[in-house]
Amino acid sequence: MAFGIRRAELNRWKVDVEEGNISFLTHYWIDDRFPGCSTVTKVGCSDLVKLKDWGLQYGLRPEWLDLRGNYPHFDLFGDRQRFILEAENMLEQLHKLERK
Repeated sequence: MAFGIRRAELNRWKVDVEEGNISFLTHYWIDDRFPGCSTVTKVGCSDLVKLKDWGLQYGLRPEWLDLRGNYPHFDLFGDRQRFILEAENMLEQLHKLERK
């Protein structure tokens, strides 16, 4: 279940992904398969070569891509999520949820 984002944020992410940009969207997310994780960052891009290359620099395997639907993306959790967001200067996405 996803929550903690505004529709405008989601729509902006979708447009960025459709336009072939690497785009980040962090939101609350609870799933029993990932105990201890309360947020996820979706890193999407419609250009699969670009997205795979981006992921490889962080050790993300192409088979980890979520290709369901119209918005291909990697899901980032936990320590890897924090590391990548920090490396991409996008840590504010996570901090905004931690402050609430």
